[in-house]
Amino acid sequence: MSSDISIIIVISIIIVISPLISKKTHIPTVPIEIALGSLAASFHLLSHNYIFELVAELGFLYLMFLAGLEVDIRKLFKVPKEILTKGSFYVILLYVLSTAIALYFDLGLIFIVIMPLISIGLLAALKKEYGDQPWIELSITVGLIGEIVSIVLLTIVSAKMEFGITPEFYKTMIILALLFVGLVVLYKFLHHLVWWYPEIKQNLMPKYDHTEQDIRLSMTTFFLLIAMMLYLNLEVAFGAFIAGVFIRTFFEHKKELPTKLEHFGFGWLVPIFFISIGASFDIDSIMIDGLIMTAVGITTAMISIRVISSFLLIKELGNSILKTILFGLSHSMPLTLLIAVATLAFHNRSIDQFHYYAFILSAILEVLIGMISIRILAKIEQKKRLKS
Repeated sequence: MSSDISIIIVISIIIVISPLISKKTHIPTVPIEIALGSLAASFHLLSHNYIFELVAELGFLYLMFLAGLEVDIRKLFKVPKEILTKGSFYVILLYVLSTAIALYFDLGLIFIVIMPLISIGLLAALKKEYGDQPWIELSITVGLIGEIVSIVLLTIVSAKMEFGITPEFYKTMIILALLFVGLVVLYKFLHHLVWWYPEIKQNLMPKYDHTEQDIRLSMTTFFLLIAMMLYLNLEVAFGAFIAGVFIRTFFEHKKELPTKLEHFGFGWLVPIFFISIGASFDIDSIMIDGLIMTAVGITTAMISIRVISSFLLIKELGNSILKTILFGLSHSMPLTLLIAVATLAFHNRSIDQFHYYAFILSAILEVLIGMISIRILAKIEQKKRLKS
């Protein structure tokens, strides 16, 4: 059997059985996909293949697109000023604490960028499991700010790693700044245009149609923004993220669209990305001296800075220590962004293979520790609430 055929079969099997294992073990699907990908690679069932790597890259970009779908710009404009201010200070404190840790332990500058990363992708799973809890709602609101900052920094760091501090880097930063200005102007223009001519949205994306026009327009936007980033020589993940934000903000009448796009992504494209991450992780590397301790150290640092910073918002959480810790833990699982930035840093030689493996292992540990801790604390908080 050729390697191409075996890769297709193995990927297909992993995609199908991962949710089944997740249901039985109560472990999120993503760590299982990574683990199975690593296991398959260790038995030489998965190997480097151009098509496999290309589809995996597309899966990553689609994942960033789905992250953008979580961001509704209009909601940020409606957030009370006090929460917006405290949320911003929360994000700033994450970077301050990360800088202190990186300097104290003499770590690379990339650690300052990686440790405070926030991704709200797994918050949807928490909301589905625990309902509209105050700490989840606040976590999503503040997480939007953190994720936007994380994506912007991802773009800047990507340019820094590619060009270094050269005229080309400054040129990229100027282009990025102009892009932001252009996006604000475009947002204002489209906002007023849609206000005067609301039928535009219905024509572009009918509420009821049998031609999947909503999917077509979403994918067109997705690829056009990626093409724009390639032309401007900016991080393509940023373009995918903006595409998701655009679809979520301007086509709010299509309530079911984000769910449809998530089903398509998490059912096929995105798992291939996580399987490829697992395949790039040598399972024998766990035996490397110091790797597990390094991963545990990174995990401890990333969780600690979020829990400490979360106390800035204790007043908004009813002065409840439990809810505040739950809030911090909910941001302690930036699985997708952590893996994305670690992969980017490794490919650009900003970190060595040892630290790449440590970050991948840390990403898995954070999800496991975060989910289990939240489950335990949420039950305690629920019992406490019922007694009162």
